[in-house]
Amino acid sequence: MSAPTRKIVHVDMDAFYASVEQRDDPALRGQPVVVAWRGARSVVCAASYEARRFGVRSAMPALRAERLCPHAVFVAPDFQRYKAVSRQVREIFARHTELIEPLSLDEAYLDVTRTKTGMPSATATAEAIRAAIREETRLTASAGVAPNKFLAKIASDWRKPDGLFVLKPHQVEAFLTPLPVGRLPGVGKVTERRLGKLGIATVGDLRTLGGEQLETMFGRWGARLHRLSLGIDDNPVEPSRPTMQVSSEDTFPDDLPLDALAPHIERLAEKTWAGYARERERDPQRIARTVVLKLKTADFRILTRSLTLPTPPEGAAALAEVACGLRERVDLPADTLYRLVGVGVSGFADADESLAQTDLFEADRGRR
Repeated sequence: MSAPTRKIVHVDMDAFYASVEQRDDPALRGQPVVVAWRGARSVVCAASYEARRFGVRSAMPALRAERLCPHAVFVAPDFQRYKAVSRQVREIFARHTELIEPLSLDEAYLDVTRTKTGMPSATATAEAIRAAIREETRLTASAGVAPNKFLAKIASDWRKPDGLFVLKPHQVEAFLTPLPVGRLPGVGKVTERRLGKLGIATVGDLRTLGGEQLETMFGRWGARLHRLSLGIDDNPVEPSRPTMQVSSEDTFPDDLPLDALAPHIERLAEKTWAGYARERERDPQRIARTVVLKLKTADFRILTRSLTLPTPPEGAAALAEVACGLRERVDLPADTLYRLVGVGVSGFADADESLAQTDLFEADRGRR
């Protein structure tokens, strides 16, 4: 007997940070609002729909946003206020289901296959949630309703802002067929270009390759790609998503060469270690053994280097030492300048599992 079809809602607040600012300051309503600190090193946190008409987007350098929209109103971000509104929204979600998977402050997946309210459909639940958000926060949200998470996320973007789009199981394949292949989760620009060389531009084109050919080309990921092209995704909504990485990063006032980064790496290692310590307080059994160094060059190229250790670092100093050492794995010219550095820990696993991996590591090293 097959499992019942899930009913998933993806809720995405509309231009969240900018909308909060416009709500709280009437003078900003109707204006192209850019939430960002001014300055050469700043990036856009959010842009109102009025600013987006000029091409301003999140994560864009603030200087470029100013060039695209010279009359934009820049507002410094206030994350405490945004977090408070996010808590309000999640309280609304919780009235309907306990199966809530937050993705960020402004979006979440909800499994409403069964609800606390007994509403007749997932569509009715999504409409009720959107109405409550509008009434209680004076903000708007868009929602997508679908049989799984990745389809619900695509659907929530379909009628933005302040829209609702419902994708029923029998509509899935026809809906996906004309979409650009880049709309599938995990298909980045590199994979999209590789597929484009094969004449694969849409999800329908991808589907015609078949599972075996995709698996030959991409390994296990190819098999997942084929399933996604058919609209199949069995990943459940996970209310308690385990932490995958703890990290800190910083953008410099002036670009720096690689050999000048040590003091910044050491400072960020302390911040990361403090965050990791808080994570260990919540769950002492989960430890991280992988150290990650992130770099962004002056021309915005992003590099990451990582090292998985036989045992976790013992403190901030050890973390900094490993992260500094990872610079040796950067093979760019010596005169390359960097605008950002980040330090993180990842590879979280339960302590018992990590101990088993360490035993295997030691045994393998003894055979060499």
